[in-house]
Amino acid sequence: MNHSNATAASAQVEQFVWITTETALDLTTSSQQATPRINRFAPLQPIRQWLDNIAIHDAGTARTFCQIIPGRCPFERTIKLFDRTLFSIPPLCKLNPFYEQVVALRFRSLCYLADECGEDVSRYC
Repeated sequence: MNHSNATAASAQVEQFVWITTETALDLTTSSQQATPRINRFAPLQPIRQWLDNIAIHDAGTARTFCQIIPGRCPFERTIKLFDRTLFSIPPLCKLNPFYEQVVALRFRSLCYLADECGEDVSRYC
């Protein structure tokens, strides 16, 4: 493909280049310069920040978080009948908008128990 065909094909397609989750560059054919577009609507961001800022300073709190937050998705299932798999339900935990923050909180709790308290955390795995 020569250069003239490549520019003609790319001129017809509207392109979006994502820089971060909040800022994107809109590269359209109508404007020669890239204009930044900022997405400021994030109603769940304060809760995410609150979950990320929870500090673990107590072994009892760390144990509670490790017991409450499961190590793997409890919704994942494989339905079998007579040793034949009928269907599988995929892990649905990643649909939770706070999934990464909750998993990070569990990991911080496990690290606190293992590093600071010297406990064996294998019972939480």
